[in-house]
Amino acid sequence: MSSQPASEVKNRPNPYTQSFSKANDWRSKLQAPQRDERPQTEDVTATKGSEFEDFYLKRELLMGIFEAGFERPSPIQEEAIPVALAGKDILARAKNGTGKGNTYLSDYFSEKTAAFVIPALQQVNPMLPHVQAVILVPTRELALQTSQVCKTLSKHMGLQIMVTTGGTTLKDDILRLQEPVHMIVATPGRLLDLAQKEIANLKKCKTFIMDEADKLLSKEFTIVVEQLLAMCAPERQVMLFSATFPLIVKDFRDRNMRDAHEINLMEELTLKGVTQYYAFVEERQKVQCLNTLFSKLQINQSIIFCNSTSRVELLAKKITELGYSCFYSHAKMLQAHRNRVFHDFRAGATRNLVCSDLLTRGIDIQAVNVVINFDFPKTAESYLHRIGRSGRFGHLGLAVSLVTVEDRHNLYRIEQELGTQIAAIPSNIDPKLYVAPSSLSDEPAQKPEWRRQPVEQNHQQQQQAQTRTPVQQQQLPPSGNINQMRAPQQRVQTPQPQNGSGQYQQQAAPQVPNGMSAQGYLQRFTGPSRSGPSPGAY
Repeated sequence: MSSQPASEVKNRPNPYTQSFSKANDWRSKLQAPQRDERPQTEDVTATKGSEFEDFYLKRELLMGIFEAGFERPSPIQEEAIPVALAGKDILARAKNGTGKGNTYLSDYFSEKTAAFVIPALQQVNPMLPHVQAVILVPTRELALQTSQVCKTLSKHMGLQIMVTTGGTTLKDDILRLQEPVHMIVATPGRLLDLAQKEIANLKKCKTFIMDEADKLLSKEFTIVVEQLLAMCAPERQVMLFSATFPLIVKDFRDRNMRDAHEINLMEELTLKGVTQYYAFVEERQKVQCLNTLFSKLQINQSIIFCNSTSRVELLAKKITELGYSCFYSHAKMLQAHRNRVFHDFRAGATRNLVCSDLLTRGIDIQAVNVVINFDFPKTAESYLHRIGRSGRFGHLGLAVSLVTVEDRHNLYRIEQELGTQIAAIPSNIDPKLYVAPSSLSDEPAQKPEWRRQPVEQNHQQQQQAQTRTPVQQQQLPPSGNINQMRAPQQRVQTPQPQNGSGQYQQQAAPQVPNGMSAQGYLQRFTGPSRSGPSPGAY
């Protein structure tokens, strides 16, 4: 038997290593989106070092995960995915908008959403032509976003995923359910309507997921949710995810969940990475204050919250008159218009979106770095969800609240319940607190100057408008619909109108001491604050 030199034996390729490398060639061929280099907060990056392969997921699902930009599981995913795959009920409390182990630019994903979508997709059998998983969400916009996450992650799995919400025609849903559907993402009212009409058969559904569970278990939804749960298979798995868990969630757990595994990754309710300020103003000074914020802050995209639908439209109109690009959205709009506004704002068609609390639940838009409470919220829960629209995925964000004398008690009470202090806004805010290092500049993001069009171009547009056919005229946006008016980003400086012209006059902003808490500052105007109610069960 001839012996071979040691060097030749050492350099001989290992067949086991070759077969392993070939088995992993599929990952090297995947195309991930552009990498996101923005810094993230510690509560997002502090993982246990797990890998998605450690969960023994299907290769088709892993392909969707990696192509979506995920590299490693985030803290909530490390805790929730293995427990969900074991079939146990879950009660998970995770921060809205904290990072997700996704280090690439992808607008549709959130850490919490992927934490329940991944195990749900893993347990669905594409060979069985019936509904096997239901995901309930409180708003239509969140339903569209969640369904997009499901479809993106499962694009190699051959699953049929359906989204159904109120405000759309029932006929389309009926036709869709004539074909096999494996997973349904829905708002409670529409899904109950379909189930009661025996159009959607949930008898074999074994996975029941509730995102934003605190909202779904409020008085308006609790009865509907429990009716839907009763229509599912007796041996079902129930998973609840939310940032806040009032007492009603615990009551639901005791009635409908079996030995639920509790996950709590929120030592504190405030969001790391979101710098919070308040500005003490009079009601008539709010628009001028907002205009000042637009001119001084480096806004990539902003969401501005009002407390009523009428104020949403009025403020959007005023912002447009000031010369800034602005859309608005609220619950009384047609669903098709809401969808278009949501899609266009996510795509970057405008910098500013004025809305009610409709968009406080789970909406993930990475480009939003500033949230402004034009009307101060009345509850700590609403405040927490609002400011969570900035600083998504553990990135930096800024929240500014305009506070009047009438809001002083709500401000102090929210500080108590959240265990934080909201500082008075300084004269200059360091852009490093809310702007990614790669986006820092010396110029503000929005300049109050109109972009004038040449006279010849305006004349051509007038001639085109006169020659449009009736069909073309029907496709034009209706007059006064600010959502479909792309207002210019800039305007020229024009002389200020005289008093009595109906325009807002410039007001001197109140001098706010830097570094003083809300409680101490407001006491200067109102005396000692009344003690607020005891903190809620958040």
